Amino acid sequence: MKCRHCGHELSLPFLDLGSAPPSNAYLTNTTLNAPEVWYPLRVLACEHCWLVQTEDHAGREALFNDDYAYFSSFSSSWLAHAKHYAQAVHERFGLNANSCVVEVAANDGYLLQYIQQLGIPCYGIEPTASTAAAAIAKGIDIVGRFFGVELARELAAQGRQADLMVANNVLAHVPDINDFCAGFAHLLKPQGVATFEFPHLLRMVQQCQFDTAYHEHYSYLSLTAVQTIFVANGLSIFDVQELPTHGGSLRVFAQKTASGDHPVTPAVQQILETELLAGMKTPDFYSKFTLQPFRIVRELLSFLVNQAHTGGRVCSYGAAAKGNTLLNFAGVRPHLLPYVVDKNPAKQGKFMPGSRIPILDEAHLVAHQPSHVLILPWNLKDEVMTQLAYIRDWGGQFVTAVPQLEIHP
Repeated sequence: MKCRHCGHELSLPFLDLGSAPPSNAYLTNTTLNAPEVWYPLRVLACEHCWLVQTEDHAGREALFNDDYAYFSSFSSSWLAHAKHYAQAVHERFGLNANSCVVEVAANDGYLLQYIQQLGIPCYGIEPTASTAAAAIAKGIDIVGRFFGVELARELAAQGRQADLMVANNVLAHVPDINDFCAGFAHLLKPQGVATFEFPHLLRMVQQCQFDTAYHEHYSYLSLTAVQTIFVANGLSIFDVQELPTHGGSLRVFAQKTASGDHPVTPAVQQILETELLAGMKTPDFYSKFTLQPFRIVRELLSFLVNQAHTGGRVCSYGAAAKGNTLLNFAGVRPHLLPYVVDKNPAKQGKFMPGSRIPILDEAHLVAHQPSHVLILPWNLKDEVMTQLAYIRDWGGQFVTAVPQLEIHP
């Protein structure tokens, strides 16, 4: 396989999780009786540009289809994050009724609803029909296509260029990262700004967040690699912020190389130096990660088996993509974890891909009063523990498995 950005041959292993079904391919009662498609889940690092990436096995249309079940608005903390972002960019860049904001991968309108409330014209680009419909229901204008240079040129020709483009947690999801990034240079106005948020590869390694690896994540990103990719596609980074979201993310601010006039902040060099000191330009940084997931799996299985032997009643919360990676790599099935609770109606009544664990609503948790609730989206631990605080009324405890097994009274 060749690197998606620079074309160099890939040989440096980063993570090998065997095989798994697509993490958002939830099963129904009908498809439960049919074969599942599993793809190898192997991640490699490019020793030329340091882009970390999955092997090519599934196209984007197979992964991001009309039944895509991830809706951003079901997380209250993520909504708060989006609202704060909208206010911050409104003030920093002087956005007003004469501006245009474009969000790529607008999902269900979780962010653009706040841009609209500020009186700023906007539209979203969202290829998955299920989430696009939810955004349209909020009154948001949606272009229902995958983004790249072709679409960017079409929109620019229609006079729909952007003062601000937003790309939250989508840069990792694109198979052709060069075409995607080059599209921003085409759709931005001359002094326009683009912001990108993505989980930071450095935090993934430091916190052993191996469960963030799944087929929909084509890339695992450092500022080092992103800077190289942007430069090759007409963008330059002028600021970066570290965020607590998704276990540790970066928010990168970029402009058109040819016409942008924002000065580069010291934060850019600081993060690049941090990555350099961590060894992110050396093969050892990547090759040493390969064995780390096995410790987490051993801890989780020991806990689940012990609870089964001692009469514990364990369930899980959050039918998240990262949860599917964890459960499938660990080989967890309903005999150890009988159900997953999720508040997204699009997932309720379905089954986790691979493990085939049923997904139920929160009323089931209340009725059965489990002794332990395993929080699969550990990045939302605080939110979930607040939402489900009532389990302590019957002595229930929360459990997280990453970066190590921890029981929270």
